[in-house]
Amino acid sequence: MSDYTPTEIMTVVAARALSSKDVCFVGIGAPSAACNLARLTHAPGITLIYESGTIDTKPEVLPLSIGDGELCETALTTVSVPEMFRYWLQGGRITVGFLGGAQIDRFANLNTTVVGPYDHPKVRLPGGGGAPEIATNCGEIFITMALSPRAFVEKLPFITSLGHGTGPGSRAALGVTTKGPTRVITDMCVMEPDPESRELTVVSLHPGVTADQVKEACGWPLKFAADLKETPAPTAEEIKVLRELQERTRLKHGGKQGEAA
Repeated sequence: MSDYTPTEIMTVVAARALSSKDVCFVGIGAPSAACNLARLTHAPGITLIYESGTIDTKPEVLPLSIGDGELCETALTTVSVPEMFRYWLQGGRITVGFLGGAQIDRFANLNTTVVGPYDHPKVRLPGGGGAPEIATNCGEIFITMALSPRAFVEKLPFITSLGHGTGPGSRAALGVTTKGPTRVITDMCVMEPDPESRELTVVSLHPGVTADQVKEACGWPLKFAADLKETPAPTAEEIKVLRELQERTRLKHGGKQGEAA
């Protein structure tokens, strides 16, 4: 029996993808947990930016939303939202965007708008917010999402945030010059876009997870890298710091931790 949960290894692996040199545009929920874990462990110099305009924020607890006062109180400075998007994001000053979503397809396009037909949806989701701009203007994108057939789907009902479109050349055809999604971290494995097809390919399985389990949890026929690896397990220190962060959050917010990605 492992000493960590599937969500914890997803968060730890996502955190490891970041470095102190990164300027990171952070989403609420799983991305926020991963980015702050990185800041509290191996990447103390990372610059975290939230959509509300808080720059180089160092929250003691995970924010409930981008409007959480914790972000402004612990930031180096706070700028207006128009300045955040026009000068920082569209100006190419952000190296990594961290996103989640309700649904994702094989080309790492994200849906946070509707489930079902747009005019008569089964579920109306929170919407894009700043995610569409983050997806096209950050140097690269990391995505964190739990793997399930409902989330990893063959065809999205609506594309909120551009990944790799329909394959090679899709981003360039739209005038987008950034890399787009370079890594998708799930609770079972890590995926990366194939260099040629741009289709998500499993490059690493988490400890104890089999390829068959991953296949069953995905809504399309997954491809696996020829040199498929095993994800290094979380260290005791990584889990300790993450749990302490979550406990501080629980105590401050009474159990509400802003789970929306």
